[in-house]
Amino acid sequence: MSCAIKIICSNKKAYHNYFISDTYETGIQLLGSEVKSVRSGGISINDAFVSLKNGEVFLKNAYIKPYEKTSVFLPKETRNRKLLLHDYEIDKLSKQVVVKGFSLIPLKVYLKNGLVKVEIGIAKGKKLYDKREVLKQKTLNRQLDRELKGC
Repeated sequence: MSCAIKIICSNKKAYHNYFISDTYETGIQLLGSEVKSVRSGGISINDAFVSLKNGEVFLKNAYIKPYEKTSVFLPKETRNRKLLLHDYEIDKLSKQVVVKGFSLIPLKVYLKNGLVKVEIGIAKGKKLYDKREVLKQKTLNRQLDRELKGC
């Protein structure tokens, strides 16, 4: 069985602003025409975050553009959407979030075998000096590759 994956949307700033320690693949509970809108690329997770409440996981502040060809049922664009995880995964996530400084952020939204999936990550915020250090390492590696290529 092949796993056809099509990435719809990704949070490009997540790896710049956070140290990602672990990732989870989750399903998402969508209503009506939201699925068609997501399939056509009408989703943004740049300002979104994930929260735990009463043993459930929610994606908050994610924007899903209203589908143009529907007029009957239009859900709110930035409503809270439930993420679908197993109970043992939710327990593991809640234990990680209790640790000071860890948070849950969405990394990407993609289609896997026709289903909409969200990849979330356990993240710890980077300080400004951490971001500078990473940029310095990237620059040094780029220069080293150029010198090795030139030989």
